[in-house]
Amino acid sequence: MSYQELIEQLQTKECKPNLPLIGPGDLLKVGVLIREGNKSRIQPFQGTVLGIHSNQASTTVTLRRLTKLVNVERVLLIHSVKIASIQILRRYKVRRSKLYYLRSFHSKKNRLKQKLS
Repeated sequence: MSYQELIEQLQTKECKPNLPLIGPGDLLKVGVLIREGNKSRIQPFQGTVLGIHSNQASTTVTLRRLTKLVNVERVLLIHSVKIASIQILRRYKVRRSKLYYLRSFHSKKNRLKQKLS
């Protein structure tokens, strides 16, 4: 067995089996597991997907949200143990795979058109 085949086997074990199909522009609600001392809780993080970097077990999603006039970006590993749940709240119509241009817009200019399903 070659080195690459061994890595592929390990990565397929680490991947979560039933994840929703995530695309750029989607509005996601991700439950992130947070440990504080001996306690752990699930904190929701809701934001728009700016981009996806897919690489089997190390797939990352960049989420962005506006909180009290401050833009917050977070890069999350999809197959991480710290991700408890992923929900797609809305899908938006976009024509690019990376939506980094949304960083320069504020509040009302930051709106996307919703997909009709």
